[in-house]
Amino acid sequence: MVLLFLAGLCLGPVDIPVSGVIGAVLGQGSGNVSWDYIVLESRLPSTLTALLAGAALSASGLMLQTAFRNPLAGPDILGINGGAGLGVALVMLLLGGNIGIGGTSLGTSVSIILGALAGALAVTGLILALSARIKNPVMLLIAGVMVSYLTSALISLLNFFSSAEGVHSYTMWGMGNFGGVSLSRLPLMAALVVAGLIVAFLLVKPLNAMLLGDLYARNLGIDVKRTRMLLLLATGLLVAITTAFCGPVSFIGLAVPHIARLILGNGNHRALMPVTVLTGAVVAMLCNLLSSLPGSRGLIPLNAITPAFGAPVILYVLLKQQRHS
Repeated sequence: MVLLFLAGLCLGPVDIPVSGVIGAVLGQGSGNVSWDYIVLESRLPSTLTALLAGAALSASGLMLQTAFRNPLAGPDILGINGGAGLGVALVMLLLGGNIGIGGTSLGTSVSIILGALAGALAVTGLILALSARIKNPVMLLIAGVMVSYLTSALISLLNFFSSAEGVHSYTMWGMGNFGGVSLSRLPLMAALVVAGLIVAFLLVKPLNAMLLGDLYARNLGIDVKRTRMLLLLATGLLVAITTAFCGPVSFIGLAVPHIARLILGNGNHRALMPVTVLTGAVVAMLCNLLSSLPGSRGLIPLNAITPAFGAPVILYVLLKQQRHS
């Protein structure tokens, strides 16, 4: 993490000497106004955003996989990412990119963040409502998949009836980007992500019990229904915040928990949760670094890089399970 953090500050399309980077970060100045701006307004926020987003998505994926006892459970599957995408689609394709309150426009970036938050939290609320009626975790997972399909259908309709410019803007947002968070908005994202991660760490003991099934967890005195609701709330918050600020980032939440299990060799959440969070931060920071490699040709879309890490891991897990069965 430390090496990738330093690399994220020092490497990029513009060559900046290490001394200049250190001077800019320490507030002493690099001797070049452009370098100061690049380090403090671009590289530092994007690196910290990647760290937070990777940790949040990975913790969400681990909680969902444990709760539903399904290695393919993740934020994408439950439709939370789709809900955020629908919220952004409504803002960008239906409202022209701006939300007005009392005659005052909030601006495009704030409107997109609010739209993504509203959409993700709305889907989380729907999944919570369904969880009160559907007791079987597999059936609840299928319900989440249906919600995801529904949001995709609505987004397709909005794309069909919108302008070419709106479709292009929405497509660019959908590619994912850790560089869209300014230094002034980073504390808000960090506070919300840390709050979600605290809830995730508090659920470590119930998650360990749920590994052996709901009946075993109830025999240990754990309220499974309440635990699942807290888990969905924490997951919804983490995914909503990450998607609102960074766009829909694929595969990190799905693949990183499996990488952490391979590292540890066991499923004890007392060790698995922190290792998953740290591994997610590392993978996200590495993807963020790789996205800037072309230099003058621009940034590679984030969702063109994350599947290169995630897809082989998922294939390996599926093949391993097939051998064991």
